[in-house]
Amino acid sequence: MMTKLSDLRPPVKGTRQGDEPAREQDHFYNCRRCGQQVDRRDLRQVIWHEQPEHEPLELDA
Repeated sequence: MMTKLSDLRPPVKGTRQGDEPAREQDHFYNCRRCGQQVDRRDLRQVIWHEQPEHEPLELDA
């Protein structure tokens, strides 16, 4: 069973250091373990994908 993003509590917004990225896609990176795209603006996603043993998150619609 996949973990849903909404199961990880409400969104946690971080504070950006420096200028905003020029392009929307610069807010995302691919997780090295599972390959899922991670939104750097959502700390829940970043922390989830830093766990050594994790599955991709089921993104809520």
